[in-house]
Amino acid sequence: CASQKQQQCAGSTLSGDKINMYHIRPAQEADLSGITEIYNDAILTTTATFDTEVKTLENRLQWFKERDENFPVLVVEQDHQIIAYAALNKWSERKAYDITAEISLYVHKVHRGKGIGKTLISKIVTAAKEKGSLNSLIARITEGNDQSIYLHQQNGFTLMGIMKQAGMKFGKLHDVTFMQLMLK
Repeated sequence: CASQKQQQCAGSTLSGDKINMYHIRPAQEADLSGITEIYNDAILTTTATFDTEVKTLENRLQWFKERDENFPVLVVEQDHQIIAYAALNKWSERKAYDITAEISLYVHKVHRGKGIGKTLISKIVTAAKEKGSLNSLIARITEGNDQSIYLHQQNGFTLMGIMKQAGMKFGKLHDVTFMQLMLK
């Protein structure tokens, strides 16, 4: 996109004969309702997150306000609705890890498989590179999410390893794949 410096980008998906335009931009407080809805659906219906309790709007507001310029949130907006978001999150509260961020990406269930996730990962990686203070990005991907592994590989992430039976969700133990992208 021509306006990459501002992390704003227009794109489109094809649905039948209709082209659906979308816009990628930095998140604002007004987007938190959509972000919360997408994340809560992931909590309740997927293993994409190991959170098990739904989040309130107040919780997401606190999460949003605690961020700084090294840990942005980008949203995908279509027809005035938030349909996806990506965030860079602190990897650890220990100060020495401030140069590493964990990427998270969530796409509304009706918009998955349309290329939005791939574009959004690319944009959040570009944002991380432009900040210049991060050295690497980490992704934790639950077993069975081969599409997420593929999307991260397409954006330069490489396999670090697999944690066996690292989390319990929906009554089952799950392995977690760790991937990393070096930014420098």
